[in-house]
Amino acid sequence: MKHTLEQLHKAFDSRIRLGLMAALAANPQLDFNSLKELLDLTDGNLASHLKGLEKEGFVQVEKSFVGRKPNTTYAITVAGRQAFAAHLQALEQLILSQKQP
Repeated sequence: MKHTLEQLHKAFDSRIRLGLMAALAANPQLDFNSLKELLDLTDGNLASHLKGLEKEGFVQVEKSFVGRKPNTTYAITVAGRQAFAAHLQALEQLILSQKQP
């Protein structure tokens, strides 16, 4: 079991970051407001967690303008997808190792 716990990635300890990665894994890209509504977060809380995932190299950010309004979109990177998949696999192994026969 220790080996499985070591495979859990620290960046995904937060339920918010776990939710962000799940949302981004399921969608090619999402904008800031869509993520905010989907996860019911404040601007500051969302921005903080996205910045942490960006620093890890798990999320890429694209800033543009729609008309005169700024629009920021987020997408999961290849490294992010791999790390998230490994994290989910470790969780699954942990669950399966706890099943009683």
